[in-house]
Amino acid sequence: MAGKTFSEKILAKYSGLDSVEPGQIVEVTPDVAMSHDNTAAISKTFAKIGVDKLFDPDIHLVTLDHCVPPANEAFANNHKQIREFVKKHGIKNFYDINHGICHQVMAEHGHCLPGTIMTGSDSHSTTYGAFGAFGTGVTRSETAVIMATGKIWFRVPETFKIILKGTLPDGVYVKDIALHITGTIGADGALYRAIEFTGPTADRFSISERMTLCNLAVEMGAKVGYIPPNEVVFDYLEGRAKKEFEAVYSDDDAKYDEVLEFDISNLEPQVACPHTVDNVKPISEVAGESIEQVFVGSCNNARLDDLAILAHVLDGKKISTDTRLVVIPASSRVMLDAMRLGYVDTIVSAGGTLASPGCGPCMGNHLGVPGDNEKTLSTANRNFRGRMGNRESEVFLGSPHTAAVSALRGVISDPREVPVDWDVIRSELGQATLSPVLVKA
Repeated sequence: MAGKTFSEKILAKYSGLDSVEPGQIVEVTPDVAMSHDNTAAISKTFAKIGVDKLFDPDIHLVTLDHCVPPANEAFANNHKQIREFVKKHGIKNFYDINHGICHQVMAEHGHCLPGTIMTGSDSHSTTYGAFGAFGTGVTRSETAVIMATGKIWFRVPETFKIILKGTLPDGVYVKDIALHITGTIGADGALYRAIEFTGPTADRFSISERMTLCNLAVEMGAKVGYIPPNEVVFDYLEGRAKKEFEAVYSDDDAKYDEVLEFDISNLEPQVACPHTVDNVKPISEVAGESIEQVFVGSCNNARLDDLAILAHVLDGKKISTDTRLVVIPASSRVMLDAMRLGYVDTIVSAGGTLASPGCGPCMGNHLGVPGDNEKTLSTANRNFRGRMGNRESEVFLGSPHTAAVSALRGVISDPREVPVDWDVIRSELGQATLSPVLVKA
């Protein structure tokens, strides 16, 4: 019998079958079913199903992160309904507005585990593949069905294998790798596929880098993003994991739909230009483009190492008078560590504006919405028209280093012009007490 991929093995295991094939429909019970501010809408669908209690409240996790604190009466009542639903149905894993972005909070609190199936009513739930989980986004209706029955069906995905080789050049980060891959294969290049990121470069990635890469897998069209877990993951989960786990790996002779190889040794910093995430260009073709706003945040790039880069670039300097800098940490733990390490002081002293942890401008609900014809360089994961709340604005995507240097200059700039000392950053991040990350190799 031919070998099996990670996705085929885990879906067979959870569906109680000896083996499954791509295209087959299977039914499974997820270990974790996450929902966030849309839980209020989910609860209404759940009520229409006609059952009066959750099948298993312990597999559900609810966060409030997309519009926090609430911007108006509608958002406030949405949160109120969610708190009442959580209390009524005994959902213990509830993280209110003081915690941060759902994917970051789940990682910090030990819910993301190798060899598990995790769903989220958020498309960027592919992030959980950073820990070796089958993590995928589902609809609100599907989450309501999980609430009622404990089950969800999946079509077993074909798998792309992406092999990463080489050493990251100075000023180039995993965000640049992810944008380069997206620009190469297209935003639908891996539609409903699982993507396995492998190779010596991927094996060296930190927790933060793994999360950034798997988070962007959905922007390549993928159903699942996965990096084989190793000691980096196991060390992070030591004393943090919510329960026992068993990692699942692809067989050496597994059959892949396609195998792609990328040598990143000579990669330039990358920028995704308006209005699609696959409209990717090297920094040399975009540098000099004027911008009115820089946003450092989102579930893609707002962890402690991202803020460290930003602070080191801005240290002792001032941002351009023609550009605003909005910074939103991924979680309250990240924010506290950033305060203790002096990053917040540096960022605010340089002219940056700090907001409470949450999704912020990434959704364009209430913070950092750009004006008509304004351009924003963002570290988020999407740049389609209107993504940040104004269809008459433009959004560019880049790494935190690119964002930091661009904020100084007031134009999109090459991050290599203001290098950072990673030995110093590693030393500082080793002092983190609440949101420890294993940093850039």
